[in-house]
Amino acid sequence: MSTWKTILLQDSASPLMEQLLFFHDHTMMILIIITILVSQMLLSMIFNSFIHRFLLEGQLIELIWTILPAVILILIALPSLRILYIMDEVNNPMISIKSIGHQWYWTYEYSDYKNLNFDSYMIPTKDLNSFNFRLLEVDNRIIIPFMTQIRLIVTSADVIHSWTIPSLGMKIDGTPGRLNQINFSINRTGIFYGQCSEICGANHSFMPIVIESISPYFFLKWLNSHQ
Repeated sequence: MSTWKTILLQDSASPLMEQLLFFHDHTMMILIIITILVSQMLLSMIFNSFIHRFLLEGQLIELIWTILPAVILILIALPSLRILYIMDEVNNPMISIKSIGHQWYWTYEYSDYKNLNFDSYMIPTKDLNSFNFRLLEVDNRIIIPFMTQIRLIVTSADVIHSWTIPSLGMKIDGTPGRLNQINFSINRTGIFYGQCSEICGANHSFMPIVIESISPYFFLKWLNSHQ
């Protein structure tokens, strides 16, 4: 999760977030190279006392600075489009979970398992334990097995919400009257925090999201205890 000293992206906990981190590094490397080259050219022009008073055109240099940016944009666009298609693909999920945004809490439905459903409210500060995180802990976490394809269906009962877990690379809008879906898999156990990322009213900051990733064996035990 993000802490007070975090200056970079959160560590990945899913294959999707790994791809996003790779793309971030790829793009930043291109930007750093461009920045260094442009800075060097500017400094060279500033401190260079030689000028070409009669230069009217330069066919070669114009050709280069037209084609080179196009090639750079293609090198950025291709991996970006690849990740977009990966994010939109929902292929044979093992579990489907429906998330419904309300002002200001979330409702979750495990429709594959006898319509198991529950509400998830933020725990008030006065009720927190010493090991809980303020404004991030909820009374009912989403329990899912790790290394499992999960389909999340998101909608809203009132206004537009946004279901977001940064360490999983997930951000999907919950729109009234519309079902949006995303496919994800968590590659390790743990507890992952997120929040609503769309301004949805006075208590927008008080509807956090908590996923608890556990082994499939304990997930089945959890299901049996709630049916």
